[in-house]
Amino acid sequence: MHRIKLQSADGEIFQVNFDIAKVSGTIITMIEDLGIEEGDGNFIPLPTTKGRILQKIINWATYHKDDPPTEDYDGSYEKRTDDLSDWDRDFVKLDQGTLFELMLSAKYLDIKGLVELTCKAIANIIRNRTPEQIREVFNIKNDFTAAEEEWVRKENDWCKEN
Repeated sequence: MHRIKLQSADGEIFQVNFDIAKVSGTIITMIEDLGIEEGDGNFIPLPTTKGRILQKIINWATYHKDDPPTEDYDGSYEKRTDDLSDWDRDFVKLDQGTLFELMLSAKYLDIKGLVELTCKAIANIIRNRTPEQIREVFNIKNDFTAAEEEWVRKENDWCKEN
């Protein structure tokens, strides 16, 4: 079976079956652009992805390698965040920092299914929280004045109708 080598930002080398790596649009493009072939000793550098995150991505890709490609969202239907499989729900039970690193790496690597999963997990973290609670969860400083906050509340009052 065709295998390629991936090098994480912290220098770890991972040998991965091609059918696992092909979930990444970025890796496919790099293979084509760099002319990397099995056994040539070359590796694909992934300068924005740490080894511990790359291992998680490989685990996710291994589990989902036979899934159909994730379609681009065209806005014609309501996206859900509660439709996760048990495996995916367990997979994204991560500390916030790791979850965000995973999302950013998935975005860089163009892995649509993993981007969607991590974004759903983040959406579930903030669901039904007040702005104050969201700021607390993500350690965001409130730099609005009381008047600015009141203006934003009034401007977005229509959101409460649903």
